Order: sequence, then C-alpha cells, then structure tokens
Amino acid sequence: MHAIRTITWLTFREAWRRRMVLAALVLGLLFLLLFGIGFSLINSNMREHGTSALQLRFSYNLLMVAGLYVVHFLTVMLAIFASVDTIAGEIASHTIQAIVTKPVGRWQVVLGKWCGYAAMLMLYLALLSGGIVGTVYLLVGYLPPNPAAVLLLLLEALVLLSLSLLGGIYFSTLTNGVVLFMLYGVAFIGAWVEQIGALMQSHAAVNIGIITSLLMPVEALWRRAAYLMQPTVLNSMPSPFGGTSPPSQAMVLYAAGYAALALGLALLSFRQRDL
Repeated sequence: MHAIRTITWLTFREAWRRRMVLAALVLGLLFLLLFGIGFSLINSNMREHGTSALQLRFSYNLLMVAGLYVVHFLTVMLAIFASVDTIAGEIASHTIQAIVTKPVGRWQVVLGKWCGYAAMLMLYLALLSGGIVGTVYLLVGYLPPNPAAVLLLLLEALVLLSLSLLGGIYFSTLTNGVVLFMLYGVAFIGAWVEQIGALMQSHAAVNIGIITSLLMPVEALWRRAAYLMQPTVLNSMPSPFGGTSPPSQAMVLYAAGYAALALGLALLSFRQRDL
C-alpha cells in the first residue's frame, strides 16, 4: 500500500504541475465568475419585469443545470487530456522502465496513477460543481432537487480515466486520445438520437441510443444527473439538460461496473505488456 500511496501522490503532484491542468483550473474559476455575474444580472432583470415565483424557480434551475453542463464538459475534457499520456507517453519515452525495475508491482504503478488522477478530478469537479450550486444558493437561496446527483459527473470522469489508462497500454498518445474522443462523440450523438426517438416514439432510434450508451456510458450519466436535478416539467422535451428518455439507475450501476472492468483490464494488461 505504501508504494501505491507514493505513486498516487507523485501522480497528483505531476498533474497539478502541468500547465494544462493549471489552465483548466484558471478557466474554470473564470467561468464561475462569469456565471455568477450573468446569473445575478438575469435574476435582477426577471424580478424587474415581475416574473412569477414559479417561473423564477424554473429559470434558476435551468440556468444552474446549464452551468453544470459546462462543468460536465470541462470535466470530460480534463479527464481525457490529463491522463491520455500517462502510460502511453512514459512507454514511448522509456521512462516507465525506471519505475517498473524497482521493487514495485506493475499493477501498483497503474493503480497509483489512477488514484492520483481520480483525486485531481474529484477536487476539480467539487470546486466547479460546488461553485455553481453554491453561487445560485447564495444569490437566490435555491437548491435543485437531488443535488447529490452531481456525483454522477465524478463517475463519468472515472469511466474516462479507466479507459484512458487501458488505451494507453496498447495505443500511442495520439491514437488513445482520438479513440476516446470518437467514443465520446458517438455517445453524444447517440444520446440525442435516443431522446428524439423517444419523442417521436421510434423504438429503433431509442435502441440505437441505448447501444451507444452501453458502448460509452458517459453521456448517459450526465443525462441521468440532469434528469434528477430538474423538476418533471422541464424533462418533457429533449435537450442536453434533461430528456424524454432518461437513463435508469441500472445504467449507473452498469457505468460503475464498466469503469471497474476497464481498470481491471488495465491492471492485468500492463503486467503482460512488453516494455
């Protein structure tokens, strides 16, 4: 366990020393500032025009979930960009050999790196999602239904992190990144196909969306989180913030198993990888 803790700490420090991660943090803080200013101005304008209390609550919820959608996208990008080079790059530069020749198991190297990046993503997501929800609460005293649903955004980051480490064992950095982005793109399009198919009562379109969610469950986790954090009336139309075909709790369990399986395969595959 000491070796895993050491690699976790070193990975965490390395990740935060990268300018890419620093840039993501700075831009995230800038986004929170702009969100707070924009939300305050919109709220003042609505109150000046005599918007009803019910409409105000719907507007608050819509703006907050829209902000969380940006957080979802930033977390997805950071999960990919921060970890895509961690195995593939070290294999290509042969720096990984300096680690695996020490009395440290290969599986400990992979698990330590996974824990380091997972801690970084958890803190990043806590800062941004907590900033969005906290800003809305401080300004207008509104909390969404099921605010704990933001934890699903952490699960989607862990899915991508596990896939990134697994792909890095077999692919180059560039190929690994392309594969991850393509899978995410397929899931994104499939989610819209499923929502529109549910609205048009097309079972074939819904099934296509389900298949893409099984292939890459990240977008399904976001739709589940957005669905739980919105009133029912706001989930009646297809949009990035809800949907007419919300993923079930079974999809959350599937995504957790998906991440665990990808991590397990990464641990096993790296032991057998010829370095």
